[in-house]
Amino acid sequence: MTVNTPLCFKGKKILAPMVRVGTLPMRLLALDYGADIVYCEELIDIKMLQCKRVINEVLDTVDFVAPNERVVFRTCERERQRVVFQMGTADAERALAVAKLVESDVAGIDINMGCPKEYSTKASMGAALLSDPDKIESILTTLVKGICKPVTCKIRILPSVEDTVNLVKRIEKTGIAAIAVHGRKSLVLSFFCLLQRKKEERPQHSVHCDVIKAISEAVSIPVIANGGSHDFIKEYADIETFQEATAASSVMIARAAMWNPSIFRKEGFCPLKDVMQDYIKYAVRYDNHYTNTKYCLCQMLREQLETTQGKKLHAAQSTQEICEVFEMGEFYEETTAIFEAKKTSLETKTQDEDDQMEDPDVIKMAVRFDKREYPPQITPKMYLLEWCRKEKHPQPVYETVQRPLDRLFCSVVTVAEQKYRSTLWDKSKKLAEQAAAIVCLRTLGVPEGKLCEGENHLINKRKRQDQERLINRDHGEDLAEPSHKKANFIEGTSDMNVPKM
Repeated sequence: MTVNTPLCFKGKKILAPMVRVGTLPMRLLALDYGADIVYCEELIDIKMLQCKRVINEVLDTVDFVAPNERVVFRTCERERQRVVFQMGTADAERALAVAKLVESDVAGIDINMGCPKEYSTKASMGAALLSDPDKIESILTTLVKGICKPVTCKIRILPSVEDTVNLVKRIEKTGIAAIAVHGRKSLVLSFFCLLQRKKEERPQHSVHCDVIKAISEAVSIPVIANGGSHDFIKEYADIETFQEATAASSVMIARAAMWNPSIFRKEGFCPLKDVMQDYIKYAVRYDNHYTNTKYCLCQMLREQLETTQGKKLHAAQSTQEICEVFEMGEFYEETTAIFEAKKTSLETKTQDEDDQMEDPDVIKMAVRFDKREYPPQITPKMYLLEWCRKEKHPQPVYETVQRPLDRLFCSVVTVAEQKYRSTLWDKSKKLAEQAAAIVCLRTLGVPEGKLCEGENHLINKRKRQDQERLINRDHGEDLAEPSHKKANFIEGTSDMNVPKM
C-alpha cells in the first residue's frame, strides 16, 4: 500500500519545469539519477480543462487526453509522490478546477509566474502575473484552500530587490509550501507595455545570487534557487555551491539537467551514450511522441549534432528510426511486441467481461453510422424520435459508456421498454448513439432516412414548414415557431454523463 506523505521542499535537488523537456521520460530519468522532485513542463489551464482522465492499462499510466486524442499530460505510479504539476493560468477558478482534476495523481501544484515568452504574457500568464499581486494572491489563496496537496509558485526577480522581497512576503502569506526563484530579472510590467519593455535577462546574463539570498533571508518558507546552470552548475558538486551562494533551501536545475540528467548523480556524470539510451528506453516504454523524444536527444547531443549520428537523429521521422540511430532497433521491436500482446490480452478480457455483463434482452446488430449515406442534417436519431412521437411512445433514452482501454464508446437506446445496441464500438458518443438508433429502426422495420430509401419525408416536412414561415412573413404574422414544432426536427439527446466501464 502506498502511503501519501506531504512533499518536503527543504534540502532537495529538483528538475525544473521545461517546455518540451519535462515530459515523463525525462522526469523518470532524473529520478533514477538522484533528483528528489521533478516538475512537469508548464501546461495551460484551458487546455487541461478540455482533457479527460484516462487509465492506460497497456502502459500502466494515467493519461489526460485532449478531445483530439492527444495526450497532454502522462504520469505513472513511479513518480506520483515526487512530481509537481506546473500550470500556466491567469484565473483562480480555472486554476482550482485543473488542480482538482490532477490532484490525486501528483505530489504538488505549481503556478508559473516566471515565463517571459510572449505567448504566455499576452494571456496575462507567466511573468505578466508579477505586475498583478492581487491576482497572484487570489490564485494562490484559492488553491491553498481548495486542494490538499502543497502549492508552490515559480517567479523571476523584479527590477529592484526591495520590490521582489515585498512581493515574496505577500506570496508567503497565501500559505504556499515553497517558492522557486529564477535569479534573473523580468521587466514585464503589464500586457499594455509589452512593446515598450526592455528585454528580459536571458541565460547569458549572470544570475543574481544576492537577490535570491535576500529573499531566502526574508521569508520562512523554503526558497528554491533556480538559474545557476550557466554560471555555477557544471557538475554535481556545484549544486551545493549554488545553494550556499543563495542561502536557498533547495536547488532547481534546468539546462544542466537537459544537457545531461545524470547531473543529479552523486558519483558524477554517466557517459552521454548511456544516458541517451536510458532516455530512449523510457521514451519507448511510455510511448513518448517521437518529436518530443527527438528534441530532448538533440539537446543532449548539442555540439555533436553535426556528427554522422547527429545528422541521422535529425533526419529520423519515427521512434523506431530514432532507436535504429542509437543501435536499439531490437529493443524497440521487443518492447512494442510486448505492448501489442498486452493490448490484445486486455481487449480479449474486456470483450469477455462485456459478454458476461451483457443484458440478454438487448437486441444487437453489428452496424455503424456513416453520415455519407444520409442527407445533410438528417440522422437515424431524428427518424427514431419522429417514429416514437407518431406511435405515442416516450422519447428514446440513450445510455452511453466509454471503454477505458481504447476510449471507444457504446450506446444502448431504450424504446418502448426494449433496449437496442450495436456490437461495434465507436470513436465518439454521437456516433455510438446513431448506431444504436439504426439497430432499433432496422429491428422495427422503420425507414432510417438513408439516401437509398428514396423520398425523405422529414426533408419534405421541413420544406413545407419553411414555406409556411415565408407565407406568414409576407402577411406580417409572428414568425416565432412553437417549441413543440421545432422539436420535430431536433434530435433526441441524452442528458446522461458518459461513465467509464
